[in-house]
Amino acid sequence: MSSTEADAAALLGSAPVEDDRSTGASRVDVLSAREVPLGGPRALRVRRTLPQRKRTLIGAWCFADHFGPHGVAASGGMNMPQHPHTGLQTVSWLFSGEIEHRDTLGTHALIRPGQMNLMTGGYGIAHSEVSTPNAAVVHGVQLWVALPGEHRDADRDFQHYVPELARVDGAGIRVFLGSLAGSTSPVRTFTPLLGAEIVIEPHAILTLAVDAAFEHGLLVDSGDIRLLDTVLRPAELGYVARGADTLTLVNETDAPARTILLGGPPFGEEIVMWWNFIGRSHEDIVKAREDWEASSDRFGEELPGRRLPAPALPNAVITPRRNPPTR
Repeated sequence: MSSTEADAAALLGSAPVEDDRSTGASRVDVLSAREVPLGGPRALRVRRTLPQRKRTLIGAWCFADHFGPHGVAASGGMNMPQHPHTGLQTVSWLFSGEIEHRDTLGTHALIRPGQMNLMTGGYGIAHSEVSTPNAAVVHGVQLWVALPGEHRDADRDFQHYVPELARVDGAGIRVFLGSLAGSTSPVRTFTPLLGAEIVIEPHAILTLAVDAAFEHGLLVDSGDIRLLDTVLRPAELGYVARGADTLTLVNETDAPARTILLGGPPFGEEIVMWWNFIGRSHEDIVKAREDWEASSDRFGEELPGRRLPAPALPNAVITPRRNPPTR
């Protein structure tokens, strides 16, 4: 997925009106989403919780878009033409629907519910994502992972993984990255990460052992979930700083509740993030944009079909994003 906002300056630090429902006792910061259209006259609208002023990263997770359920007949579904990425990995996870992925590595793959596509941009890659005729509804998340400095120019790569469903204390868990509740993903990453879909039965209480060296974020898709002492509503993301070795989730509704749990050790590097590029300096971004606009072979052999142009650079130096100090 591309960050296709026309106002590129908005990507430098705009944020939703943030919910300050956090206390020292609960240790949960609530991050509210802002709605973003993803290009075109029938733009697919997504709810974005990362990045924002209040928090840039959770571990190496630096971008979280949550979309749907959107009826394809009414919305046009997902139709993202060829667009570039550098310095990051993309993680696609669906709750419903079917999306066709093509990239300049030569990959042609479908993603369906319960399956993960992980694409490594590294020095440069381009891809397209289109919902298929089999998709009546599209619903899922698109996530980005910042690559550490020593690997930010890694070779482009693509991995597809279908995790098994684990049943734990009234919940179904699919671990697509890292380890949780006895399940471990074999997918390669450049920093320690956790990514899992957790569906919790009505009124169930789930306590999970987690790595205390990780910070965590819980994104709620459906239901009201009490994380520690704080209730999270749909489209909200609850952040828990490192130091917790268990997380307790309570489904406070009469229907199953679905969440995405993300985690990783605090990312110790500042990043410069603009449009679909992650670098370490303004000059990195300028160079990536120039290469894309010049159809450089940096991004591989072009795909057929429409090519998304880069927006104009802001009239200012793009500065690094910073998290607040670690508590």
